[in-house]
Amino acid sequence: MKKYTYSANKADNAEKWVVVDAQGAILGRLASAVAARIRGKHNPLYTPHADTGDSVIVINAEKIAFTGKKLEQKCYYRHSGYMGGLKTITAKELLAKRPEDIIMFAVKGMLPKNKLGRQLFKKLRVYVGDKHPHTAQNPEILKLS
Repeated sequence: MKKYTYSANKADNAEKWVVVDAQGAILGRLASAVAARIRGKHNPLYTPHADTGDSVIVINAEKIAFTGKKLEQKCYYRHSGYMGGLKTITAKELLAKRPEDIIMFAVKGMLPKNKLGRQLFKKLRVYVGDKHPHTAQNPEILKLS
């Protein structure tokens, strides 16, 4: 009788949808919980090389909390590819312009940097306000401690 370690694949995952409310949540703690949920680490079938996670909807992105002086001091960078093309924006300015990007950048940084990570990142939806267009998926509410 052969004994082997079970390795899950995408077909074994019964994907669920969950809603996370970002109101008053600290950015890093929220992002790590969301990234673990997308990755599937809550699932007993978790396999590092397979997509066994859930789709996550984050609402109230504009009400995220920062600790310390991060709101004024934290900078986000992008580069155009040209000489002197480095653009910076502070967390306070980004929160005013595009609050959903702050959560997306934080979660993306906590996912693997490979094909699987890019595939998993597509399972994240972030919205400003408490409305989202995914009621047909019957998402369950996820409480973060």
